[in-house]
Amino acid sequence: MNIYIDYDDCLCETARSFSKIAIEMFDKYVPYEDIHFFELEKSFNLDEKQYEQFMIRGHQPEVLLSYDETPGASETINEWLDLGYDVSIVTGRPFTSYEPSRLWLDSHGLKDVKMYCLNKYGRDSIIYNSDYNLELEDYYKMKFDFAIEDSPKAFKFFDHLPDLKVLVFDRPWNKECEFPNQNYIRCSDWNIIKQMVEVN
Repeated sequence: MNIYIDYDDCLCETARSFSKIAIEMFDKYVPYEDIHFFELEKSFNLDEKQYEQFMIRGHQPEVLLSYDETPGASETINEWLDLGYDVSIVTGRPFTSYEPSRLWLDSHGLKDVKMYCLNKYGRDSIIYNSDYNLELEDYYKMKFDFAIEDSPKAFKFFDHLPDLKVLVFDRPWNKECEFPNQNYIRCSDWNIIKQMVEVN
């Protein structure tokens, strides 16, 4: 069993932290439940300069290390690893955030899980010949049975896998999105995700 897992808002509560950062930096209060757009500049009504500062702050090592784990994530992933499943964390975070992101995984009991940075959203420049930075052509050679993802903008990265089951982690910014096909299943938490993997 090969499983793809997105990092932010699947493994950890990134958006909840960004909601706090917006208050600290710009005195903009947008509760987590009101983050209706994956494009955070739109959700928080930030101009270009504010958005750039916002993303820099959100990717500083001490901030990345402070994110709360999404309940049940590490427990479920370790159960899958014990069963011999091949689990890959494929994140759209910039490669410059690799080290603190890896440390967060290690500190949450996920030392045995692989992690790759894929430039999903055009935020990063490619770093060639890195073991942990995926180029798109290499990503498209990978095969997965399940994907756990929260971002509708990432769905296009699954088009090459017609049999892939995509477990969409239920978040405010994907409530209104239309799923591409019947292989996309909304899941409210890691217990449901675990059950969906077990029955297939």
